[in-house]
Amino acid sequence: MQSQNYQFLRQRWVKKHKNLQKTLIKKHKNSFEWLSRNTKQLAVGSLGSLVLLTSPIQKSTTPAQVPQNQVSEEVVDRAFVISDLSSILPNTVRPLTSQEEEEIGQILSKKYGMKVSAQLSGLRLNRSYGLIGAEQHLARYPGDNMSSHFDGNRQEASAYYSSGMAPGLGAWGYFTTSRANMTQQDVAQEKYYIAVQTFLAPQFNQRIAQYRDFFKFRKMLVVNPQNGRAMVAVIGDAGPAEWTGKHLGGSPEVMKYLERVDGGGVGPVLYFFIDDPNDTIPLGPVDPI
Repeated sequence: MQSQNYQFLRQRWVKKHKNLQKTLIKKHKNSFEWLSRNTKQLAVGSLGSLVLLTSPIQKSTTPAQVPQNQVSEEVVDRAFVISDLSSILPNTVRPLTSQEEEEIGQILSKKYGMKVSAQLSGLRLNRSYGLIGAEQHLARYPGDNMSSHFDGNRQEASAYYSSGMAPGLGAWGYFTTSRANMTQQDVAQEKYYIAVQTFLAPQFNQRIAQYRDFFKFRKMLVVNPQNGRAMVAVIGDAGPAEWTGKHLGGSPEVMKYLERVDGGGVGPVLYFFIDDPNDTIPLGPVDPI
């Protein structure tokens, strides 16, 4: 009986939540469209901030620029992610407590439709909340260079060529043995990779082989808590060094999507392991559901 009551109340709440989102979108469409174009300048710190953002915007920021026939439920969903996370995240970028990790893991699992956690199979990183910095492209196969790296895609080359290629290989070496053998998965793993401080994981020196096999191309959900943008990435390299002050790095594509390319190119992100034993979750940007 208790389970039935719980499911009934849960369904009522989910329905109410969705109705609230639709009402917000319909009533304050222009505000959310403006928010979607200005996430780099704004960080919604609480539900109160969300309410403030949905108040009427002055004429100088709105009218004709906003597509009147476009409704961004995606922007509303991100706003709710920001609000939910802001109630738990500390004011400073520090290692999260076990309770904070548990609560945030539940939020991310629910919001992005996948099971995530700070610890998987009894293994974890030194932290799950830290400052991310920009990394370079990695060679995917012997002979890969900046001239061949974008496989003829001029748009991507224009956007990401300037990041250059790392002088050395990633922690796991090449992604494939040759250009002829390269698959779309190999391409995606390099494109959406992060570098994490594997060497600082608890008991790493006593469990090197176990951690090496566990971390290799392990999927992680990386979330910018200030704009709700999220990416499914793989661990493609180890680093950065402690002296840099950064806790992880992201490929040029990861950094641009998360909007972590302003100023010094460093900002806080959450990074949690994805439990995907059957490898069904694709790499790349992911929207809240």
